[in-house]
Amino acid sequence: MATTPAETADAIIRLLCERGTGDYIGESISQLEHCLQCAHSAAEAGSDDETVIAALLHDIGQFLPMEDAKDVRMSMGEYSVGRVGHERVGEEYLKGLGFGDKVSKLVGSHVAAKRYLTAVDSSYYDALSEASKQSLKFQGGPFEGKDLETFEKDPLRDEMVSLRRWDDEAKIAGIEDVTPRAEVYRGMIQRHLERD
Repeated sequence: MATTPAETADAIIRLLCERGTGDYIGESISQLEHCLQCAHSAAEAGSDDETVIAALLHDIGQFLPMEDAKDVRMSMGEYSVGRVGHERVGEEYLKGLGFGDKVSKLVGSHVAAKRYLTAVDSSYYDALSEASKQSLKFQGGPFEGKDLETFEKDPLRDEMVSLRRWDDEAKIAGIEDVTPRAEVYRGMIQRHLERD
């Protein structure tokens, strides 16, 4: 188990590179490429380091080793749409490693942000990929009532929505040579973990 910020940063980058090479559940890119594209979009938008880190690690709960996360799969027949609660698994995993509240909360909220956006923007649902539409069914569908109100009042709402939009857009095949690699974020992660 990693004990220093440098060791934890190394372990996270290694996890992304080794475990993220699998299929990104119904999309034409790997989970690693999806996460790298999402982080790159956050960085290009001028986001702070915490938001960029959250964008990079938002799906970490999808591909944690079995010993780190109970592998509960959502499925419709033969069609897998990911781990149930992967956002919460990722949030708790990152908290346990010493990541800050903002990073953890953004990771834990990217599914809620999809539920929010489908509730407030009728064109948003239509633009989702088929895999994302399928997973929405298992994630509780669009927010209503109290859930919608609570999300709208969250001080991180804008960052949550931005992360969700980057998540939705980060599914482009064939741009690996123009997307920064995981190692680019190692120092950023280490500095975050070294914070007071």
